[in-house]
Amino acid sequence: MMNLNLIMNKLIDIITSMDAIIIYVIVLLIIIIIVIFSFINSSNNNTKIEINSVTPVSGQIVGSPVVQPTAPVAGTSLQKVDKEKKPKENKTRFYMLSQIDANRSKYQRSSYNNTVKLDELCENFRNFAANRLKLYYDIEDIRKFIAGLAVTKLIILQGMSGTGKTSLAYAFGEYLDNTSTVVPIQPMWKERTDLIGYYNEFTKRFSETTLLKKMYEANYSNDIYVTVLDEMNIARIEYYFAEFLSLLELPNPEGRYLDVVSDKWPNDPKLLRNGQIKLPDNMWFIGTANNDDSTFAISDKVYDRAMVLNLDQKADPFVGKRVKRLHLSKEHFEKLIKDAKNEYEITERNKKRIKLLDEYLIENFNITFGNRIMKQIREYVAVYVACGGDELVAIDDIISKKVLRKLETQNPIYVRSATPAFINFLDELFGEEKMHLCKTYMHKLERNG
Repeated sequence: MMNLNLIMNKLIDIITSMDAIIIYVIVLLIIIIIVIFSFINSSNNNTKIEINSVTPVSGQIVGSPVVQPTAPVAGTSLQKVDKEKKPKENKTRFYMLSQIDANRSKYQRSSYNNTVKLDELCENFRNFAANRLKLYYDIEDIRKFIAGLAVTKLIILQGMSGTGKTSLAYAFGEYLDNTSTVVPIQPMWKERTDLIGYYNEFTKRFSETTLLKKMYEANYSNDIYVTVLDEMNIARIEYYFAEFLSLLELPNPEGRYLDVVSDKWPNDPKLLRNGQIKLPDNMWFIGTANNDDSTFAISDKVYDRAMVLNLDQKADPFVGKRVKRLHLSKEHFEKLIKDAKNEYEITERNKKRIKLLDEYLIENFNITFGNRIMKQIREYVAVYVACGGDELVAIDDIISKKVLRKLETQNPIYVRSATPAFINFLDELFGEEKMHLCKTYMHKLERNG
């Protein structure tokens, strides 16, 4: 019995001591909490936070805390800070074009060499390419190139890879002291936005391309601009270049405006008219084309509107004379073309020959020149002769590329059977030693048929 009482007394002592420990712990926690709250309260007093009981600042919730700076900067306010955070109202969606507006004087050349003749232009360009760039071209190819520029704004350089198609267009830009713009065509291109860019709804900016920038720049300048559409038939030309083709057909250059955006902003670049850019009359498009399995065939629509230069072989290297770059204005080049048309009109004899050739082609192959091609023949031949070339050589060249090309769509068996008689007709009409390109083209069709 005594042992039981002893045990009970011990248990009571242990419980009593545990209660004391718990009480000590609780008191200690209370003291720590009081210290923490005291520290927080002291910090808040230093930051000077007060409850907003006055008229709230625009956009401020009534009753929310307003932090007052301990040392306000003179001349600043909350309203001024809000304004600085907002985007500027005059921010343009065309950054590069606006930069051209700001620096437009740098694109206006003060002086030009407007005394050069077309034959001098061809000779000097050929020598410049050989001497400065180590690029060699036959003088006949240079004459064809310059004469092509006189006929249309679209030139197609075609032939085997490595014959200097792209470099010819590049060299011409260097000779004119206005570097050519090279646009590598991509296989998936299908519309004009691939060439000039598009408006990005997310960034609220227009994605400007190099071509758009050059087109805008050209409208401030009187220089000749060259744009190279490199490997132009790796995509369908009549898709991505369709609107350009249509505009280039308009007889009045002042009416050639291309859609860029569908609306007008007050701060758009100065030369944009209702979201449209003028297709510059001083810009030529030179496309390079390879004819292989990786490319699309060039359609009749494109061929009819373009001039074609076949570069099938490299010219032999030669020592070119050292010549200066030529600052040639668009107006003087157009004057040279106009003067050439007046001075070197096709002779009456060759007009009659062309008429007889047209009649033969209608009767035997059901193809004809058409008004557009006849106009191109007259202009091309005149300028080619002014460049120092022979009239019949020019007639031979343009007929082989613009007229006989249509025979490719004819029945190949019939074309092959009719070729010998046609070649005999050419010999009788022009002479056995003439029209080599036409005869070579017909022999090619004969073999392929």
